[in-house]
This record gives sequence, C-alpha cells and structure tokens, in this order.
Amino acid sequence: MGVAGSGKSTIGKLLAQQLNWIFVDADAFHPPSNLEKMSQGTPLDERDRQPWLLALRTLIDQWISSECNAVLACSALKAVHRQMLRLENEEIHLVYLSGSFELIQTRLRCRQHHFMPAALLQNQFDTLEEPEDAVQIDISNPPADIIKQIRGMLGV
Repeated sequence: MGVAGSGKSTIGKLLAQQLNWIFVDADAFHPPSNLEKMSQGTPLDERDRQPWLLALRTLIDQWISSECNAVLACSALKAVHRQMLRLENEEIHLVYLSGSFELIQTRLRCRQHHFMPAALLQNQFDTLEEPEDAVQIDISNPPADIIKQIRGMLGV
C-alpha cells in the first residue's frame, strides 16, 4: 500500500515473480468513471472508492477461500479502506511503501501513460493515514533491496 508513485506495482510485480504468486494491481478494478475523474485531476471521494473497494474485497475473499497466495498493489490510504478490505485478517500481510513527497513527485513527473497526474499527489498525502500494523519500507532504496527487505520481514 501507499500513495501513487510509491512503487506498489513495480515492487508488487517483482515480489510476486520471486515468490511465484499471483500479482494484481488494484487500479485494474477502478470503474471507468474513477479513471476519468482522476485523469482530469479530480480526486476520488469515498462514494467513488466504495464499489472499487468492494470488488477488491471480493477478490481477497476468493484468494483466502482457495488458499491462493497473491500480491495486491492497492493504495488503501485510509484505515477504513484497509478495514473494508479486511486487512486485519492474520493471513494478510500489509506492506506500506513510504517515501518523501519530493521523491514521489519526481517519480510521478517521469511516469508516462498513467491516469494519475502528479497534481493529485498532495491529495494522496493529505488522505493518507499511515498504518501502525504494517511492515513499513523506505522506497528510496533500489527495488532489489526493497524486495529483500520485505521478504526478510515477512519470512517469505
């Protein structure tokens, strides 16, 4: 979890590849109206997030019931979002990719062909409620080091 540009997709894909697990990017579950809204520079509100979070919760429930290992890259910025996804489940490990506004803003400015403009980053930081029950990872390190750190902390 983390704000846009924190590396959720990059790190999530690499971690899933190393573990031979499924990888899913939560962005793929946004309805077109959410993508359009964000691409126009308008932040999502809780009404916009509700169907998206419900779809993700259904996916997580399917993984748990089928005992499937997966990595889900999802912003999950608020505690209520994480509760809705039932991330207090002991079978789910939350990894928070954290970094400075400046670092992430630089990343977003370099990113091409993504619906989330750098202009929405401040809103993401304003919305963010840092989790107290997550593995927190500093994103200023290279991806290989981040993956190694995550695997070590989670024992996978």
